[in-house]
Amino acid sequence: MPKLPPRDAFVAVLSSGSRGNCAYVGDGRSGVLIDCGPSTKQILKRMNDVGLGDAPIDAVLVTHEHGDHAGAARVLCNRLKKDTGRDVPFFMTQGTAQALKSAMVPSCLETIAAGRAFRVGGLVVDPFSIPHDTADPVAFRVGIGQRWVGVITDLGRPTTLVSQKLASLSVAVLEFNHDVEMLLDGPYAWSVKQRIRSSHGHLSNAQSAAMLAESVGPHLEHLILAHLSGENNSPERALQEAAMALHSAGAANRVTLHLATQDTPLEPLGVGGAYN
Repeated sequence: MPKLPPRDAFVAVLSSGSRGNCAYVGDGRSGVLIDCGPSTKQILKRMNDVGLGDAPIDAVLVTHEHGDHAGAARVLCNRLKKDTGRDVPFFMTQGTAQALKSAMVPSCLETIAAGRAFRVGGLVVDPFSIPHDTADPVAFRVGIGQRWVGVITDLGRPTTLVSQKLASLSVAVLEFNHDVEMLLDGPYAWSVKQRIRSSHGHLSNAQSAAMLAESVGPHLEHLILAHLSGENNSPERALQEAAMALHSAGAANRVTLHLATQDTPLEPLGVGGAYN
């Protein structure tokens, strides 16, 4: 991969799905991981595979306590300290920290609060509340110069706050978890289907598309569909819904669609422009 110019915002989704979620956001000088669901070995391997083997990891941002988002926290914390010789902070809400299984708790844990932005190197991190069936879940925007990159997954319904954050993004990683028809006809137990469809479960293609159609901002350049269910969705259905939403919003010609998967990392996607 060519070396990225300083201060260009970029994101690489390393893994996305029910078996592990992790994305890297940076600018070539500072960088963060958002979630650490895959194994530490896989996270570092995939960073190397997409040309980010030497990219700085200045912090790890954890959205919530489920294993597919936080499973590697303790091991990754220890590995980063060994590799860098310093403590790399793992930021999460107090509720998430208290709900983590003991085997996941990192030694370099720092608590944050939704609605209170903070800095990591040259990046601004903006955690905001989302509705999910966990203790105190958040999604994250990461500000680089005048650009915002956002990772918004694991929420059961659109909210006004989420729509406002989505409208500000240049790169959006957005949940398109399930197709309702496939979910209802699928193999899951009824209780699991109800949980997924609940207001604190996961967004369907239709829900995400409707929110997107109303909330595409003027800066959006890349839309990455994320956290697709392997059993209750198909890439074709998710991409079709997203494309229709972008067309409805008059943004189809300027926004590039991408699909994040469980087993293959996406190459880094960047946006340039004027920076402070």
